[in-house]
Amino acid sequence: MKHLSCLFIIFAMLSYQRGAAQDLPYAQAVIKQLASPAFKGRGYVGQGDSIAAAYIREAFDSLGLEPFGKSYLQPFTTSVNTFPSQMVLRINGQNLTPGLDYLIDPGSPSTHGHFETVTLDLHDFIHREHLSDILQSTAGRFQIIPAYNPKDFSSEEQQLIDEVVHFIKYHPDNPAAGSIFLTSQKLTWGGSTRLLAKPSFALTQDSTDIQTLTVEVDNQWYTDYSTQNVIGYTPGHTTDSLVVLTAHYDHLGMMGSETLFPGANDNASGVAMLLNLARHYHDHPPAYTTVFIAFGGEELGLLGSKYFVEHPLFELERIKFLLNFDISGTGDDGIQVVNGSIYREQFDRLSKINQEQDLLTQVKIRGESCNSDHCFFYQQGVPSFFIYTLGGIQAYHDIYDRSETLPLTEFEDYFQLITQFIDGL
Repeated sequence: MKHLSCLFIIFAMLSYQRGAAQDLPYAQAVIKQLASPAFKGRGYVGQGDSIAAAYIREAFDSLGLEPFGKSYLQPFTTSVNTFPSQMVLRINGQNLTPGLDYLIDPGSPSTHGHFETVTLDLHDFIHREHLSDILQSTAGRFQIIPAYNPKDFSSEEQQLIDEVVHFIKYHPDNPAAGSIFLTSQKLTWGGSTRLLAKPSFALTQDSTDIQTLTVEVDNQWYTDYSTQNVIGYTPGHTTDSLVVLTAHYDHLGMMGSETLFPGANDNASGVAMLLNLARHYHDHPPAYTTVFIAFGGEELGLLGSKYFVEHPLFELERIKFLLNFDISGTGDDGIQVVNGSIYREQFDRLSKINQEQDLLTQVKIRGESCNSDHCFFYQQGVPSFFIYTLGGIQAYHDIYDRSETLPLTEFEDYFQLITQFIDGL
């Protein structure tokens, strides 16, 4: 009997471990797929965004979510600049690697040619007696702006520098052919809904000894690119109020035909959390009807969530609470809760669950910030948190944000915390 009891305890422990771990392989599979080359960085080269939306739509359908109306998709349009072709930047005859050695400003136009350079002096940005003549002397050439530390300048000096930098990068009256900004900082890319008059690059090179450069860049500009949100819901026991769970699925896509920004943590991990929750609440019907939204266009300026708030598929007043997941792949140092100090009662309950269940290292409080897709809902009075994980790898908006190196350190505990929080709403 004692032997059988021991076997029962071991079996129960193994069953518990299997149950606790069952969400992690699914999350890993989702992230691996979304961050794979086939999805083209979920941007706008090769319609990577639409490939990802189709994948999420099929997942919603297979998980038993219901659409609002006839389709899970909510289409909208945006302007966007892309770089679909091979990209070449050659400094003093040496080829540089895009994404590793340099980034192009995402609003840059097509540029082809061999150019001479002029290295500018930051002190001329501040003491402007000869600045106009200096800038005119750069006509047809590339301006080189040295790396600098803003801490080396006063706030007034920094403002003067910023004004000139803005002119160099964005003003059509800049006579130069383009610009290169040297930096010792980590390279992080973005997207652009505007097209600039001149190309600009950020280059990881401390030396200002750049004599010549060759540029081969082709952009493709879209005025009305069609993209989409993906939306479904699980009916709850109570239908008057809604719980809304969101994550953006888009990322930066491709910078040229060979350089991929996979976006595993940002935000394939958030989509993995969203789909895990959808699967969970399909199997365990929630108290409130629960809506799942995968937003497009977040990296272009929160465009998908803005469009939804302006064209809602249900009354926003019905939302009891909204949780937005953006960067869910680490958690070594816990989680950060934006709007935690605004909705203090809900934050304290979340923190209490975490403490009682001994899940995450910390649940860190933060005030309001319009830095993800919760923003426009919050501005309309919707109670909401934006939550992201802390610690671990530092890959962000770069070529290193890959599924192979994303640890999902606390994904299971994070999932447990969120489901217990939702179930207590």
